[in-house]
Amino acid sequence: MKKINYIICLVAFTGSILHATAQNKDAAGKDPKQDAQMKAWMTYMTPGPMHEMLAKSNGDWTEEVTMWMSPGAPPTKSTASCTNTMILGGRYQESNTKGEMSGMPFEGMSTVGYDNGRKVFVSTWIDNMGTGIMYMEGKYNEKTNTVSFSGTAWDSMAGKNSKVRETFKMVDDNNQFIEMYMTGADGKEFKTMEIKFTRKM
Repeated sequence: MKKINYIICLVAFTGSILHATAQNKDAAGKDPKQDAQMKAWMTYMTPGPMHEMLAKSNGDWTEEVTMWMSPGAPPTKSTASCTNTMILGGRYQESNTKGEMSGMPFEGMSTVGYDNGRKVFVSTWIDNMGTGIMYMEGKYNEKTNTVSFSGTAWDSMAGKNSKVRETFKMVDDNNQFIEMYMTGADGKEFKTMEIKFTRKM
């Protein structure tokens, strides 16, 4: 059913372009409006420097994970590994993580991309410890080589979405560092996680 709807939409979209083209061609047989639309679309869809920067993180990494379940709680430590791969023609980076959490097998997957239109990084995260999707957006600071993300994630204890914040620092080609924060029910932000990434050689 989804495939049929997709085909119908694609045909309708193509038909509207052809119709507009037939009515708006200039003396040279060109449609200036269509040319401008096509140029804008190509600019939006074409991977650029930010995507090339993401691609530098392709490969296998080890993770040293430190977590805090609540403010003031003692940290718990664990290890994991992840593999990063650029997908969809270099437009997004998919990262697959495997490890342990509280003695149970842990799997997670993220996608990170750069939205050429809005000039922001976009990030999603899913794992086998939940059934929702965490979504964040962030700006890149070239001086610190850091992306500052913010968004929302489900808080099971509060029974609602809570604000989350992440700083993702690309230390160098072989080392990265993440710090994650969440806003609690009292409205105060506290640190929930930090991950040190080291590229496998």
